[in-house]
Amino acid sequence: MRYQTYIPRPPLANFVELFWWYESDRVIHTKERVLPTGAVQLIINLHEDLIRTYNPHNPEQFQSFLGCLVAGPYTEFTVIDTASQVSTLGVSFKPGGSFPFLKLPTCELQNMDVSLDTLWGAAASRLREQLLEAATPRARFRLLERALLAQLTESPAPHPAVAFAVRELQKPIIPPISMVTDQIGLSPRCFIQRFRQEVGLTPKLFGRVQRFQQVLRCLQQEHSIDWADVALNCGYFDQAHFIHDFQAFSGLSPTVYLARRNGHYNHVSLPN
Repeated sequence: MRYQTYIPRPPLANFVELFWWYESDRVIHTKERVLPTGAVQLIINLHEDLIRTYNPHNPEQFQSFLGCLVAGPYTEFTVIDTASQVSTLGVSFKPGGSFPFLKLPTCELQNMDVSLDTLWGAAASRLREQLLEAATPRARFRLLERALLAQLTESPAPHPAVAFAVRELQKPIIPPISMVTDQIGLSPRCFIQRFRQEVGLTPKLFGRVQRFQQVLRCLQQEHSIDWADVALNCGYFDQAHFIHDFQAFSGLSPTVYLARRNGHYNHVSLPN
């Protein structure tokens, strides 16, 4: 397996967490469960012309997208076809970071996958053709950088209140939404509307997803796990509340997740 990442330069660094490239010579498992992050991903298949995603509640049902896929933001797990994605390039946007590039309110993408052609038109196909011709991951990252910069020049600026709220809701101890709204000078209704437009979720739901992500990061660092301590350290009222949220977002109990997780904490291998 080969994996490389690249953090783009400003101004893209304000919107993008990283670019990534993955390539593997063999398929260990054909499907993976991908856990929600509250952010949008752009995925480009360099191996096949189609990207398949599966109904997480009925693995016999799937959708196919041509070449380039925009995913999320999700509040539940998704299932991807890893057998057809042995060479893949992607953009991990920061929460709210995709809004300037997609030309529509991000809430319209909640729990959805959309072909990039739908959003960018012929520019999406041209980008994928250029990426297929590029010789190295580094060259592909540069092409991605130029394509996103071209989209950014025509986009409205994000609202500073949303950026502030995202930072607050990603803190180790997430403050009450009312405390956040008190500091931004917008009415609760206006704030929620603007937050959904840029991030795609309500502030409350986004905060729950971020707390779930804190749990996953915590589990990466712990060798001997005390579930009560995990729940308390991540801001849950009690263990029952923690388990409820974990199962709602992952479809798994915490102990089953630990047994089945693979190299990345947001990915869980599914049996072939």
